[in-house]
Amino acid sequence: MRLFQERGYDRTTMRAIAKEAGVSVGNAYYYFAGKEHLIQGFYDRLAAEHRAAITELLERETGLEARLAGVLRIWLDVATPYHEFAVQFFKNAADPDSPLSPFSPESEHAREEAVNVHREVLAGSKAKVPEELRQVLPELMWLSQMGLVLYWIFDRTEGRERSYRLAERGARLTARGVALARFRVLRPLVHEVHELFTDFLPGMTKALPDPARKQPQGPADPDE
Repeated sequence: MRLFQERGYDRTTMRAIAKEAGVSVGNAYYYFAGKEHLIQGFYDRLAAEHRAAITELLERETGLEARLAGVLRIWLDVATPYHEFAVQFFKNAADPDSPLSPFSPESEHAREEAVNVHREVLAGSKAKVPEELRQVLPELMWLSQMGLVLYWIFDRTEGRERSYRLAERGARLTARGVALARFRVLRPLVHEVHELFTDFLPGMTKALPDPARKQPQGPADPDE
């Protein structure tokens, strides 16, 4: 990470990394197929730091908006030291064929960990969520976080202030959307959005459930 930040991602070679680590180039390649795969270790470390940092928040808060806003805000806090590095390698991560892509097979572990955070955000909240949407919503919540990450990469405001504001407002909008989803008439819209991403976003067909799978029909809602 130090070399990436000092030299830039593109100008940092596996040979230089091996030299700094005090190992042979062959030994470095034994564990990592290339420097792109080193970034997977960075993704995992960032996810672990984020998970540890949100523990107290999720134990304390029960409101969906507060839980989601806190999780997004803490992610921005944890990622702050890596902002310039993220800017450097974004063009690589934006390549759908790159292992750096958040939708790549190599990123599946980090992606699933992030989706699991949103499952926990939803499950531990007092929000009334229809059973048929419990698997769909966390994945859509993660996709909205990816939108926040993209905005954060380009954010040049002092302290990334606009990114924090976007996190707060996005959490408020999501919480309102979940509240409305308790009405059965609006649930097809949620499924339609989910299917849109599943069908057209690279890699998501492997990460998300098959949208063609028939959803179980529960008892009629009193709010219908």
